[in-house]
Amino acid sequence: MEQQSAPKIVYRFGNGVYINLTNRCPNLCAFCIKTKWHMDFHGNNLNLSAGEPSANEVLCALEQELKAAPFKEVVFCGYGEPTMRLDVLLFVAQTLKGWMAQAKFPPFKIRLNTNGLGNLINHKNIVPDLRRVVDIVNVSLNAENESVWRKIVRPVSGFENGYEAVREFIRLCAAAHFDRLVASCVDKTGADAEAVKKVAEADGAVFYLRSFLDAQD
Repeated sequence: MEQQSAPKIVYRFGNGVYINLTNRCPNLCAFCIKTKWHMDFHGNNLNLSAGEPSANEVLCALEQELKAAPFKEVVFCGYGEPTMRLDVLLFVAQTLKGWMAQAKFPPFKIRLNTNGLGNLINHKNIVPDLRRVVDIVNVSLNAENESVWRKIVRPVSGFENGYEAVREFIRLCAAAHFDRLVASCVDKTGADAEAVKKVAEADGAVFYLRSFLDAQD
């Protein structure tokens, strides 16, 4: 699949404007599309191998894209885990909140798509910081227990016991009362979707079953 010549820091999908902060992730999920789609997402080259964007680069790209066409939300989600770059995420999100306060753009929601390992990655509880600047959190729960989770998400060394950390992250987010909290599972991966739903709801999240993606349309 042919990629665009330059990587996208910001790209559109549906009603959202998405921010591609990093390609780094402590998981190598069996269902992840970044390898089989060759770092392309519906015509957007998300390969940041030449370097991750600075906060100012993200904001410049965002400002241009937000002016270009209507949108309903801004989403931290690329081919990597956004909380790997927590400081940049928080700075950009805080700036977005400032732009809304100044009525620079019509009101919109700020969403984080995450694997739920942000507390382990950053060695602290990051939920209070997120709550100040993020409205919606979507967590990839992916499994009903740790053994299934390990098989599906294939964590790197140091994160093998991360399943309970993901669940704790969801519970902390539930206690923080984000506008919306979703915990998801991908179908056709070997997880028991009904069992994952029970875990998600027990921890305070709304469950969402994601479709397994193969070839791009």
